[in-house]
Amino acid sequence: MNRILPRLLLTPAVATLLLWMLVPLLMTLYFSVIRFNLLQPDQIGFVGLENFEYFVTDASFITAIGNTLVLLGSVIAITVVLGVAIALLINEPFAGRALVRVLLISPFFVMPTVNALLWKNMMMNPIYGVLAQVWLFFGATPVDWLTDWPLFSIVIMVSWQWLPFATLIFVTALQSMDREQLEASRMDGAHYGQQLRYLYLPHLSRSVAVVMMIELIFLLSVFAEIFTTTGGGPGDASTNIAFLIFKQALLNFDAGVASAGALFAVVLANIAAVFLIRLVGKNLDP
Repeated sequence: MNRILPRLLLTPAVATLLLWMLVPLLMTLYFSVIRFNLLQPDQIGFVGLENFEYFVTDASFITAIGNTLVLLGSVIAITVVLGVAIALLINEPFAGRALVRVLLISPFFVMPTVNALLWKNMMMNPIYGVLAQVWLFFGATPVDWLTDWPLFSIVIMVSWQWLPFATLIFVTALQSMDREQLEASRMDGAHYGQQLRYLYLPHLSRSVAVVMMIELIFLLSVFAEIFTTTGGGPGDASTNIAFLIFKQALLNFDAGVASAGALFAVVLANIAAVFLIRLVGKNLDP
């Protein structure tokens, strides 16, 4: 009875959670194997893997895959490298450290759409944006970022928002370091470069793996920044998998192909998650 009663009490919550997770997934699976275009609701029928074939043979598919990989790799590299650097910089006590930490973490709480609008209108506008004024100050021609460098612009926006998350994780990890070990290394004559290589970076390896795993899973679904700023363009220059699914669903009104694309994204995310979970597991081994 001591074992059965807790399980009975947990059953409603677990069942609700399973339904909340499984019903949308099963509906997506159903729509992915039928012909279901919102402009032709009367033409419904089983098509098997035809929707998947149509999605992967789309002219934008290869470009979207490449853009997704570039976006993931660039944002993760930027946030990890700069996150470690900033965390090391603010780890030691200094006047106003608490205020600096709050300011560094603040961008993570900005909504993605607001983040995109801020960069689009205040920073990257080629006429009155901050970056345009900096270019003019040095006598250079302002860059139309969203037209000339669309994917790089998205990388900057997303990195700016996720950098505080990585910094917070790394700062927390640094606070748990053994101070006696650091003092002993100083007494033994180790300079900061040696401490960084043999003490700080090995200690941060677990945190780096965790940050990479979490960011990889969430960055696969980057959409708001692209929709708000470039619209996936010019052409397909900034289209990723998430935006390609949106194009199939709401621009082409093809729910079947969009569902197939969503399942493709789910499989891709799970493959990445399994790989990174194993990586994190290795780092957690004593």
